[in-house]
Amino acid sequence: MITLPFSLPQLERRQQDSNLFRYLSPVLAIALTLLSGALIFLWQGQDPVEGLYTFFILPINDSYGLAELCIKAAPMLLCATGLALCFRANIWNIGAEGQLLMGALFGSWAALQVMDNEGTWPLAVALFSGSVAGLLWAGIPAVLRNHFNTNEILTTIMLNYVALNLLLWAVHGPLKDPDGFNFPESALFEASVTLPVILEGTRLHIGALFALLAVSVVWVLLSRTFIGFQLKVIGMDASAGRFAGYKEKALVYFALLTCGTLAGLAGASEVTGPIGQLVPSVSPGYGYAAIIVAFLGRLHPVGIVLASLLMALVYMGGEMGQINLGLPLALGSLFQGMLLFYLLMSDVLISYRLVWKKRPQTNTQHSAVQEGV
Repeated sequence: MITLPFSLPQLERRQQDSNLFRYLSPVLAIALTLLSGALIFLWQGQDPVEGLYTFFILPINDSYGLAELCIKAAPMLLCATGLALCFRANIWNIGAEGQLLMGALFGSWAALQVMDNEGTWPLAVALFSGSVAGLLWAGIPAVLRNHFNTNEILTTIMLNYVALNLLLWAVHGPLKDPDGFNFPESALFEASVTLPVILEGTRLHIGALFALLAVSVVWVLLSRTFIGFQLKVIGMDASAGRFAGYKEKALVYFALLTCGTLAGLAGASEVTGPIGQLVPSVSPGYGYAAIIVAFLGRLHPVGIVLASLLMALVYMGGEMGQINLGLPLALGSLFQGMLLFYLLMSDVLISYRLVWKKRPQTNTQHSAVQEGV
């Protein structure tokens, strides 16, 4: 039997959770992701320093790149803000992606109906329609959980695929542009239903301000209102909340419907903003990435803002790596996966510490020592 000359570390339960590692865990996860990324670049025959520079620095080395960073961060920030509300209440909504797609679908449908009119109200109608679509889509798992005790993880995940196929059906069918040379996309939206640009020379639109406003409102809601306190209590101990008289079902509706509204707004903002029409690839997975953003930001509004910018940079880095280094676009998704993996791994250190225990001397080793003497 082969024995190692050193002892492997063991996990030992802390007497109380470490506040230091609660905030150090995301930093450790990012550092490990960068280290693993450098090894991947080396494995692909690329200079690790050049690879990391291309991935994380080159996309934002000018004002246009910074504007694009904010554009990509906005939908994830909206979704992650709503998800943080759900996760605080221990409601595991994995359906932000589907809610975003439904917002994009019905926001586009409304935009196509009213875009020939002048004024600001057509844009408001499109954004409102997308938000309501996301709200109603999130209402399905809320009803199933409250009245049929159905696990919201399963229902929200499955509804994501239903939403995706509805969108694909729409762009290949009723919303398909008849003058679009048979491409599966809607007609381009008129100016009356497109979000105004707030930085000349870039594509940065007012949707980024919607995201910041949503973060601010949810921050106040969680930290300064009684309903925010109720959500936290339900999340920590649902039975204690019920004993205190809190209406758990109403809180589930509130959290899920708010999240659906924000995700639907994100989808509507995408089609009326940088895309300008409904296309099958309206989302590269913003709703799923928002889950990582929420946990990487520790469910705190400031942390979520920073995490959404980092995740947007990962998306841009994947595109830049494909263009400049000839690497596959999927490398961006690999970085997202590594970040989530290392975050979950690092979170273990919040409740546990690594302990290196001295390996006890075996009887065989003890006899050998005696014979040698």
